[in-house]
Parts: sequence; C-alpha cells; structure tokens
Amino acid sequence: MTEPTIDDRVPHSARVWNYWLGGKDNYAVDREVGERLKEIVPEGVVSARADRQFLARSVRHAVLDGGIRQFLDVGTGLPTADNTHEVAQAAAPECRVVYVDNDPLVLVHAQALLVGTPEGATDYIHADVHDPEAILAQASRTLDTGAPAAVVLSSVLNYVVSQEEARAIVSALMGAFPSGSLLIVGHPTADVVPERMEELLRVWNEANPHPMRTRSKGEIEELYEGLELLEPGVVFAPDWRPDAGTLFAGRAIPHLVAVGRKP
Repeated sequence: MTEPTIDDRVPHSARVWNYWLGGKDNYAVDREVGERLKEIVPEGVVSARADRQFLARSVRHAVLDGGIRQFLDVGTGLPTADNTHEVAQAAAPECRVVYVDNDPLVLVHAQALLVGTPEGATDYIHADVHDPEAILAQASRTLDTGAPAAVVLSSVLNYVVSQEEARAIVSALMGAFPSGSLLIVGHPTADVVPERMEELLRVWNEANPHPMRTRSKGEIEELYEGLELLEPGVVFAPDWRPDAGTLFAGRAIPHLVAVGRKP
C-alpha cells in the first residue's frame, strides 16, 4: 500500500486540535485556521480541552466500571496527554487499543502511540471513519470481536455530514461487538452560540475539502438508538461525571458528549 503524503497547504482537524491543545505537531496553515476559528468561537479551545478530559473520564469508567478491556478509537488525532491506551492501561495493563485516523502526520507519529504495556497491545490503522468495514477488518488483528469493546468516536462524526450515514457508521461499528460494549461520542454543537458556530463552519468548510457539521442534542441521541444511554445522558463535555480535576464544570460549551451501553 502506498503511504499517504502530508499536504501542509490544507488544514487538518487533528493538527488544528493539536494546536488548540498547545501541541507542536501542526503547520502554519493549521495555526492560521485555528486562530481564525478561535476568534469566531473562543470556546473552541475550551471544547478541545474539555473533550480531552471527558475522554479520559469515560475511558477510565469503561475499564473500572464497565469491565472493558479493549478500545477502538476512531479519529484519535495526534498524540497528547492522556491518550486512550495510557488511561486504559493505567487502570488495567492488559487493555488492548486500536487507533484509527486518516491524517498522514498521525501515521508519522504512530510509534509514539504504539508504546503501551507489555501485558496489553496497541495498534494503529490508517483508515477513514466513512469506511467502517475496512476499520473493522484491520482492527480484528488486535481486538477480539467476541468480547465487549468501547468504540470511541471523539470529534470525528462531525466530518460525517449525513445523519443517516453517521447512524449507519455507528451501527456497523457497534454491531461488530457483543452486549456490554460501549459507545463514547464527543461532538461539536450549535446548541450554544449558534450564529458564531455557523460562521465557524463556514470558515472551516471554505478552507478544507472535508466539510464539517454540528449536531444538536436530539441528533446525537439518535446515534444511540438501540443502546442504553448512561447517566447523565447527552450533556456538555464538562458535565459528564465530573471529578475533582474537571475543568469548566457547569459551563455551557459548544461540545456535547455521551456514553451508551449495548444491551
């Protein structure tokens, strides 16, 4: 397979997110767009940090309370603090984690992602969220589809414009794993500052060939059809089971999250 090449002339969400989180794995075009988006919706940086903290809390819950020992993290982005495998394997060293992303720069940094515990396993797949069958075919090298898993879709379904397709992707990924599996979703929303979020989408979609959209609380709830939403349901990222270290608790930010269980 020909390795994909990095185009530093087009912004990529993983690199903009990395810039907002204070990382250095980004290009001038990512920083330029990131600054423009931050001017429109300053809460975007808050969303990035709150979503990252939610990811850690939900992964920890999956391991400690849900008994999950394997994770399929689609749209993982660039390595930063509290990566899925670090959180999961800190709680249970035998956890197995498969990362999926379509940014070639993430592929370049794959070795950083692939350092896990000797008892567990980590793997990286260069694939696209729009192709769940390809994701599952490659993930089966590392994950046991006969055992429950947590499917993580953090800030990636916003690049699936069709609600019907988003539901089909969720159905395909969750359908591959048995009862007890979890679905973890983080997603930007226009339920807060709708006019500014509309402008943010306009700027992003003009600069990038991969369009992005927001979803309402109701639309995210639709993604969990057939699953049991765990308390407190679909909420702003800081409000999902906050702990003593949670930033922005009680603050309405343009980012919704949820965790659901397959019955």
